[in-house]
Amino acid sequence: MTGNLYIVSAPSGAGKTSLVKALLEADPAVHLSISFTTRNPRPGEVDGRDYFFVQKEAFLEMEKNGEFLESAHVHGNHYGTSKQWIEDEREKGNDILLEIDWQGAAQVRKLVQEAVGIFILPPSIEALRQRLTGRGQDSMDVIERRVSAAREEMAHVREFDYVIINDNMEEAKRDLASVVRSERLKLARQLAAHKELIEALI
Repeated sequence: MTGNLYIVSAPSGAGKTSLVKALLEADPAVHLSISFTTRNPRPGEVDGRDYFFVQKEAFLEMEKNGEFLESAHVHGNHYGTSKQWIEDEREKGNDILLEIDWQGAAQVRKLVQEAVGIFILPPSIEALRQRLTGRGQDSMDVIERRVSAAREEMAHVREFDYVIINDNMEEAKRDLASVVRSERLKLARQLAAHKELIEALI
């Protein structure tokens, strides 16, 4: 049975990374997508585990050949999600999770219509601002720019299938796990997984 493809998007400060990490730790059947990138590996990163590290020329050739579900150019480096890798992993029955922005999500949905979109929202703009400030990494000018960018990102929430408001981290973790579980329990997937049993019962 083909695995599900989940897309998780959120503005900076909404808690997406923490929620995804918790889901991956709790549910070994969900695998995080491994992207291709042209940037150099950071200390401790392993090729094929954290990213597939490739030269710019190779990446651009893959992009030209339409090998990516989605791709982006960020801070001077290229990032892309391999169509073939996703297909191979899903054919093995693995559920795959993409942690990408709304633009990448839109690219993926054009090619994989059954992809499940999940958007993480903060409980308020003020809570988002406080979380960004609490990191202690940015000046107030940068934080306000991030808040402004977050507003633009959140305007795309209607493009997703599920919305989780991360007011309480533990509750939000349960909500994300519930989305994954509910998708697995849909009739079509249950028929595919338990065809003989269901036919015998009905």
